[in-house]
Amino acid sequence: MRSVQQYTLEDFSEFKTKLLHWGQQFEEAIWLDSNSYSQQYSSYDAVLAVDAFTTIKTDYYNGFDTLKEYQGLTSDWIFGYLSYDLKNDTEDLISANQDELCFPDLYFFQPKKLFLLKGNILEMHYLRMVDDEIEEDFKTISESLILKKGTIEKPCGKVKISLRITKDEYKEKVNEMLAHIHRGDIYEANFCQEFFAKNSCIDPLQTYYHLNDISKPPFATFFRMNDHYLLSASPERYLRKEGEKIISQPIKGTAKRSQDIDEDTRLVSDLYNDPKERSENVMIVDLVRNDLSRTATKGSVTVEELCKVYSFKQVHQMISTVTSTIDDTTSPVDVIKTTFPMGSMTGAPKISAMQIIENLEKSKRGLYSGAVGYFTPDGDFDFNVVIRSILYNEERQYISYTVGGAITAKSDPDKEYEECLLKAKAMREVLEGLQ
Repeated sequence: MRSVQQYTLEDFSEFKTKLLHWGQQFEEAIWLDSNSYSQQYSSYDAVLAVDAFTTIKTDYYNGFDTLKEYQGLTSDWIFGYLSYDLKNDTEDLISANQDELCFPDLYFFQPKKLFLLKGNILEMHYLRMVDDEIEEDFKTISESLILKKGTIEKPCGKVKISLRITKDEYKEKVNEMLAHIHRGDIYEANFCQEFFAKNSCIDPLQTYYHLNDISKPPFATFFRMNDHYLLSASPERYLRKEGEKIISQPIKGTAKRSQDIDEDTRLVSDLYNDPKERSENVMIVDLVRNDLSRTATKGSVTVEELCKVYSFKQVHQMISTVTSTIDDTTSPVDVIKTTFPMGSMTGAPKISAMQIIENLEKSKRGLYSGAVGYFTPDGDFDFNVVIRSILYNEERQYISYTVGGAITAKSDPDKEYEECLLKAKAMREVLEGLQ
């Protein structure tokens, strides 16, 4: 089905930049970049998929069945996203909050042209209908001139960020959530707030570069679907499948970085030993174990790492790794369906938490706290969690980013608000710095 050509690259970093620039000509494009972050579970350093041969685009109704049929029929590489609102396909839930971004609930495409980079090796996987373009494309990309980041003219004036809810409203809503926790309705829930700009526009690629340079995360994404864009600096993996092994790596627990080495070391230690942050993480690990057990072979769910602190450019994060084994007859889409949405963005118990979240939040989450990733022809997959991300509807001139945090019995509304601002810092800096 695909012709494969392999090349050895002289300058990996330079080629990456040229490749992403080249990909801007297509209306369907996904760029996934690990930023050379060292991690146990990974396949590629960067991936570009462009130019849809086939696509599916649907709302949540029967969304997972539609995806399962599409994934089975193509038996090929497919790339796309699952929005948070697919929760309504698996449970009796609704999404009635305000939606200004207007992304479909689910979107996947089969790319005509696919680039896989690992070390200094490039593999180009082209569908047969375009495989006569492989050499010419490689030559065009290699010989292209790199535009310096930030040299493109700004398309609009000042981006003015507005808040969907005020600080006082946020604290009120956190207190309502705490009342639910004290009543025993839930143990924990992820509560989010939106920041947005109307009648504004950005250069998506330059914005992505700025955001990625600030954070250098392992699950960075540039995604384009016509006039809809996702520019993501996500540090979190949602779910990965390697053969019969399933890997989930939820993040719960955040601390700032310091320029001072001693203080930075202390911040890591404080995060690791913080009883609130650890309890948040452990609760979500329990939820993930329960979710994975729905498709796992008996006794195969294992916690490989519990509450390990990983350091990123902007923040320290507490991450756990939970794995399971599935039977070779289990559909890869069913593994996603039975674990979606991810526990780190919902809460525990999951369904009650999602109902309470819907009542207290004011914006439809959409692609935020959903997942972006791909399926391989063998049925393996890898998906991130869409956080630390800017969403942009170019036609509607609407820019949005959402941040949230886990509310538990020990939460202090003021501290939770401060954590939201810490998580929002990179996005705000990028958007307000583009003037």
